[in-house]
Amino acid sequence: MKRGYINRIVFGATILLFIAACSNSHEIKSEINRTCAIYPNYMGSTVPYNIAPLNMYTDSIREGFVMVTAKHSDQILYFKIKNNTVKFTPNKWRNLLEANKGHQIQFTFVNSKGEAYRPFIIKVAEEPIDKYVAYRLIEPGFQHWSEMGLYQRDLESFKQSAIIENKNTNYSCMNCHSFGNRDPQNMLFHIRSTEYAGTYVWVNGVMEKLNTKTPQTISALVYPSWHPTNRYIAFSVNDTKQTFYVNNPDKIEVFDYKSDVVVYDVEKHEMVTAPQLFSKASFETFPTFSADGKTLYFCSADSTRMPHNLEQVKYALCAIEFNPETREFGNRVDTLYKSETSSATLPRVSPDGKYLLFTVGNYGNFHIWHKSSNLWLYDINTGECENARRWNSMDVESYHSWSSNSRWVVFSTRRDDNLHTRLFIGYISADGTMGRPFMLPQEDPMHNKRLMKSYNIPEFVNGKIDEKGYEVRNATSAIDLKFATDIPTDMTSGASVKK
Repeated sequence: MKRGYINRIVFGATILLFIAACSNSHEIKSEINRTCAIYPNYMGSTVPYNIAPLNMYTDSIREGFVMVTAKHSDQILYFKIKNNTVKFTPNKWRNLLEANKGHQIQFTFVNSKGEAYRPFIIKVAEEPIDKYVAYRLIEPGFQHWSEMGLYQRDLESFKQSAIIENKNTNYSCMNCHSFGNRDPQNMLFHIRSTEYAGTYVWVNGVMEKLNTKTPQTISALVYPSWHPTNRYIAFSVNDTKQTFYVNNPDKIEVFDYKSDVVVYDVEKHEMVTAPQLFSKASFETFPTFSADGKTLYFCSADSTRMPHNLEQVKYALCAIEFNPETREFGNRVDTLYKSETSSATLPRVSPDGKYLLFTVGNYGNFHIWHKSSNLWLYDINTGECENARRWNSMDVESYHSWSSNSRWVVFSTRRDDNLHTRLFIGYISADGTMGRPFMLPQEDPMHNKRLMKSYNIPEFVNGKIDEKGYEVRNATSAIDLKFATDIPTDMTSGASVKK
């Protein structure tokens, strides 16, 4: 027999063997009556159709495959498990979710022996999520920090880019970034340092540097909330202290000796306030505007000696009318939530004006360190209030913000390792039904197990933010703020009452 003929037979046999191997590579031979543990745990979560691939890690399977099926169609996709990790092809993932809006997708993990674990589902919502989320990355507060920065993450991919890093500003502290209507052209953040100290505000893309400490206020401006017109920004002013526990599950305590609330007019560089927001009798903090801009929500507690009476401080969730035309406040403060056993903080209103999401802990207002902290939902139309149990865990849930379409909430939580805050995203339907939240996906699913920094102040943004380092380094002298009218002597700054 000729050598060439023999070679063709061997080559043909090899092709047939390869085809046979491929046809059997996704064969399921038996079943294991338990689910395959994965990290992050996306089982049963509700996700937007434009989210990046939910790559997963599993200790149970080193080599194998994942079979993905759509329950409402005959679509079947296979993805390889390699080195305990499944990474979904971006294009296939995107097409899969697009084709299954409003439906469930089923995932079956199969090991190299053909043994299939019990399948689980992920729900795909019909509503998209904003393209970006912005956050600060910083070491946990019980460590000394050196490097920090503000970053933005493209939620449709895994791309993270810097808004500004403190290595560009002499390693200063930067915090409290905020956006007007989730618009990258309307934003602010503070820098606390000697050389670059100030509040940097961009209105329609134009930056101003502000000196926000005045003789009438106890501090520079702190926690912000933009008015829906972007003309006003509500701020708290706080005399904040920090202490550490020796033997307590809550490692750190942060509290205010004094605090007030003001509203800044970005056009006139003036501040306005009212006795109900700026008094010695109360601690007022964490303001936020309603969706129509005619109400200012805030948190308030009776002033007391601090930190001696810290565990007795219970903040109530309050509201006061605000007239955007005259810059005047109403005379009456409405109390929306008040409890003798818990304390409310961090109110945030959904853009559709339907819900107010806030955090509730046992006492105080800095719940990012309180294991008792949970998210609560207040229905603005009915006045009903409920624990957002679907989103909560046994550990800390704290800072949160709404997506543009009011269907998604991003929040920080310590549920992953009890040390670092991670970002989770929860779904809420138009009728108020909540979906199981999911961790912000990463290209390497074990990324958050190795990351020694915390995510801080997650904020949805509907476009990419330009890098701000050059503008900040070259900013001119700061604009001094002032009050529009004299502050009466009985309103001077909410001081602690000695009791």
